[in-house]
Amino acid sequence: MSLITELAREAAIAAQTLSILDEEKKNDVLIDMANALRSHEVLIFHANQTDLHNAQQQGLSEAMIDRLTLNTDRIEAMAKGIEDIANLPDPVGIERKLGTRPNGLEISKMRVPLGVVCMIYEARPNVTADAGALCFKSGNAVILRGGKEALNSSKTIASILQEVLAEHGLPTALITVVPDPDRAYMMELMEQRDFIDVIIPRGGEGLINFVTDNSKVPVIQHFKGVCHLYVDKDADLDVALELLLNGKTQRTGVCNALEGLIVHKDVADLFLTRAAYALQQKSVTVNASSDAAKYFDNVNVISDSEFGEEYLDLEIAVTLVNTVDEAMTHIRRFGSHHTEVICTKNEQTARLFQRAVDASVVMVNASSRFSDGSQLGLGAEIGIATTKLHAYGPMGLEALTTEKYLVSGEGQIRT
Repeated sequence: MSLITELAREAAIAAQTLSILDEEKKNDVLIDMANALRSHEVLIFHANQTDLHNAQQQGLSEAMIDRLTLNTDRIEAMAKGIEDIANLPDPVGIERKLGTRPNGLEISKMRVPLGVVCMIYEARPNVTADAGALCFKSGNAVILRGGKEALNSSKTIASILQEVLAEHGLPTALITVVPDPDRAYMMELMEQRDFIDVIIPRGGEGLINFVTDNSKVPVIQHFKGVCHLYVDKDADLDVALELLLNGKTQRTGVCNALEGLIVHKDVADLFLTRAAYALQQKSVTVNASSDAAKYFDNVNVISDSEFGEEYLDLEIAVTLVNTVDEAMTHIRRFGSHHTEVICTKNEQTARLFQRAVDASVVMVNASSRFSDGSQLGLGAEIGIATTKLHAYGPMGLEALTTEKYLVSGEGQIRT
């Protein structure tokens, strides 16, 4: 039996132990995991420094290095995220009654774990903690295949979580890290449909497409984040400017950062004059349609087909529209079903935008940076699903479960 098949088989066996674990026990384990991350901060930091050194030697982009970097605040955020998950209600075992049939059969549905979740991701070592905790609380085993960039950090974090599992008499295979980032192992993982129930890829567009095209296991896509801010003719322009700067410059190398700015022509003179200065102060490169370019210095004029890029950097695309319908058409063409934002004081326009725009998160007068599991009350997220089967948007505990039917009778037979 190959290494990957053995890892997958052990994870499937381990997942069975969670089906009878009560919520109190799960929460005790999670709290110990959070505290273990804090007490091993120096160990995590040293492993991450090795990864960062290797990344710099390989000439990785600043955005990739930012995703890879762990510091005291980010380690604490991982620990706090696990505590938040412990404080959330356990979805596993929740029943909802669907009624009684004319023949007396009582029908209900119960939430159950997916089983074994495989995460394939790039330079995000925090995914190891988030995915491990979310899967554990929702009753799933998890297999983590991170990129080579974060391998030392991910293995160290996983080993700390596994130590806590062992202390509680639970199988360490509940949280497994593939020890070698060789692509051949990833290919083999995608063939383990006897043991793995779902694969969730997180990373660049190339990785998502590769997994989707090659996996024999069902895939939930965490696709690219081409997020837009639409500044409506009825916007509060002070609010709009804050949303723009926070969404674009607070942290650039993340999927919920703004990549597009759409401005109603009625407010373009007032807003873009201010926005141009503010973006220049933040050293943001501006790519603009020909009618929007006049508001900027050192602008790159781009054609219609060049919109829709995920820059993951201090760079943004800007265009003008005549109506909210035109804004939604632009989003429909160039968005990635991730997060879209409207700034407006018109409640009717806001409701129309939220109802009509096809994105997993649609915001009114709030920064795109809030499109995050922890910020939306999920404790953490295992990914942001941009397809609709079976989840859409940030995936927390409930999205890592499904429902099965429970049918109770008194000897009824079908005639």
